[in-house]
Amino acid sequence: MNFRAIRAIYLFEMARTWRTLLQSIVSPVVSTSLYFVVFGAAIGSRITQVEGVSYGTFIVPGLVMLSVLTQSISNASFGIYFPKFVGTIYEILSAPISYLEIVIGYVGAAATKSIILGLIILATAGLFVPLHVNHPIWMLTFLVLTAITFSLFGFIIGIWADGFEKLQMIPMLVVTPLTFLGGSFYSVNMLPSGWRTLTLLNPVVYLISGFRWSFYEIADVSVALSLGMTVCFLVACMAIVAWIFRTGYRLKN
Repeated sequence: MNFRAIRAIYLFEMARTWRTLLQSIVSPVVSTSLYFVVFGAAIGSRITQVEGVSYGTFIVPGLVMLSVLTQSISNASFGIYFPKFVGTIYEILSAPISYLEIVIGYVGAAATKSIILGLIILATAGLFVPLHVNHPIWMLTFLVLTAITFSLFGFIIGIWADGFEKLQMIPMLVVTPLTFLGGSFYSVNMLPSGWRTLTLLNPVVYLISGFRWSFYEIADVSVALSLGMTVCFLVACMAIVAWIFRTGYRLKN
């Protein structure tokens, strides 16, 4: 394992975060704070509690997941797309570094940024609503697994995209709607039975449900199922990345 190469890629990507601190950290935190103000004040005044938890407190895990999902995809996709765009990807591919080490460097940096952002948003949420994490280890487990999984997904998008429009298309048109419809701002149990069955086809439901359980011990689906679905998505993303490097899909042409 070439740890020096991994460290070089990792530090380069992390340095880009500090150079764009306003866009990478400040902007998502401000946007999430606005969600707290709008939903917590406007809707929270009408919906006092959801499953025994105040509405403002209830939406915290969903908002954290929303930011972690979108930022993981954005960081990882742009991180690998930009070298393709400027042509420096060929220098990386011809260097004495394996495909696994390339993925660890880029995905590791993207996941680290998302985890840091998620923790900052949690700290910010504590300024608006009282927070208590019943299972901190499980909370970190779901946070880390989600960040790594969607960083891998973003890495795939960055390889697939051949333009900036495609780079934004899936996060904006697929991932964000699925997150909003995945129980970020409501409990799936509040829906009619037909809609609830349809909603359970949304993979994001399982991520948010497991993460919310680690806070309040309330969940739309069992914790074991949430963890299993997260791991399955992680394995699927790893398999696709392995196929991309084995075939050279959009890397060698």
